[in-house]
Amino acid sequence: MLEVEGLDAFYGDATALHGVSLRVGEAEIVSVVGPNGAGKSTLVNAIAGLHRSRRGRIAMDGTDIGGLPGHRFCDRGIAIVPEGRRLFPRMTVRENLDLGAYRGAARAGRDARLARVHDLFPRLAERPGQLAGSLSGGEQQMVAIGRALMADPRLLLLDEPSLGLAPVVVDEVFEVVGAIRSAGVAVLLVEQNVEAALEISDRAYLLIEGRVAVEGTADDLRASADVRRTVLGL
Repeated sequence: MLEVEGLDAFYGDATALHGVSLRVGEAEIVSVVGPNGAGKSTLVNAIAGLHRSRRGRIAMDGTDIGGLPGHRFCDRGIAIVPEGRRLFPRMTVRENLDLGAYRGAARAGRDARLARVHDLFPRLAERPGQLAGSLSGGEQQMVAIGRALMADPRLLLLDEPSLGLAPVVVDEVFEVVGAIRSAGVAVLLVEQNVEAALEISDRAYLLIEGRVAVEGTADDLRASADVRRTVLGL
């Protein structure tokens, strides 16, 4: 489904990604882990069309989409839940969710997807008129994930979904990620909680200083000395 080959990305003259390559298959959960400043968010933003890469290839189903304007990435079946959620705090839960189905192709079937989001997050069904800014951190993350799902993606990009959440809420979010994959949506997960990420992932990549240092199955990364040293502190 998704293929990234030799991706370079920059902030000004500083190189953030050096020849990064990865792939995500149909209905697969793939994690990207690494220390702070490794380039994880830059990578996921590039795949979402939010950060332009200078070299390399980003392809969906064999078609290079790297040269498209950012808003066209969504038309190719990619949706992102950005770090920090980026909700509209003065808009209601329902209004934030509806924004996910803004593009024309996503409007068809909007009610069915809203029902699916409510199945995943029953609390959102209970408070459609509540302002998003008045929700707890965990509830805001539910809205952010729900908004992305309203776009009817085939590939969901999750950037640090557990950041700032209580452990019990983190468990709930990761359970939902598994349910999303079970519904046929592939997930690329950037996550600081390495153990939790590897627990639900099929494969994973370790980024260090903008380069892929280790790749393999979740078990491969658990056994990697680089992973244990750089992100687990062992």
